[in-house]
Amino acid sequence: MKIFPASELLINADGTIFHLHLKSEQISDTILLVGDPGRVDMIAGFLHDIECRVSNREFITITGWYKDKRISVVGTGIGTDNIDIVLNELDAIANIDLSTRTENPVKKSLTFIRIGTCGGMQADLPVGSFLISEKSIGFDGVLNFYAGRNEVCDLDFEKAFCQQMEWPEQMAAPYVISANPELVERIGRDDMHRGVTISANGFYGPQGRALRIPLAKPDMNAKLERFKYGKYRITNYEMESSAVAGLSALLGHKAMTVCLVIANRLAQNAKTDYQTAMHELIEKVLERL
Repeated sequence: MKIFPASELLINADGTIFHLHLKSEQISDTILLVGDPGRVDMIAGFLHDIECRVSNREFITITGWYKDKRISVVGTGIGTDNIDIVLNELDAIANIDLSTRTENPVKKSLTFIRIGTCGGMQADLPVGSFLISEKSIGFDGVLNFYAGRNEVCDLDFEKAFCQQMEWPEQMAAPYVISANPELVERIGRDDMHRGVTISANGFYGPQGRALRIPLAKPDMNAKLERFKYGKYRITNYEMESSAVAGLSALLGHKAMTVCLVIANRLAQNAKTDYQTAMHELIEKVLERL
């Protein structure tokens, strides 16, 4: 029986997992992930019979009920580095007995749906539209640290992407990962686009924005807009979907990301007042779970 030492599995004095400060009974099997901590409260406004609200650092968790379905909402903060913490710790409290530091004999499969915002990269993805990440391309390199990444990734897609993009050696090797197809079909309807999402490891340079520092690869966005692989094209930028889908695939969970397009990089326009549209997207997701 594998025992996880204290240096690998950090547990607080009250028996909760280190960063999230949660125990297994405080989370549902269905978990909504949001980057913005304010969006946790927005989703909580749809829920009744709230069971808990736990906050530590940038991580906030609320568990309650939407109609007859128990749902947890976790505010992850920004970036795939935070997703690495959140996914591993949620899996740990679901599948490891924290009191004995041993794996549970029967594994639990969780469902993760990230609800976020993104920047569209094609002319037919207007600001205000909803977009599901059918596939995600991780610029972050997180999945490359884990064994088994080749078994869950689309290696032919990765090769084509690196060739067309003339990917520089000094950048992290990109990985291509698919969302769970059953979730994509359940959440996605005729009112949502589907596409390939870039999960960038930053908001400025890694997404082709130049303020006071020039870009090492100034033609990157133009190449991304032109990229084609079979039926696929690059549709949007965001910062978490690749790690959500990739870590879930390795851990035996289901995951997908759906975003509200709040900027269009091609049209060079953006909308920062998007709360009404986000409210609509949240309600659609909750109704379709």
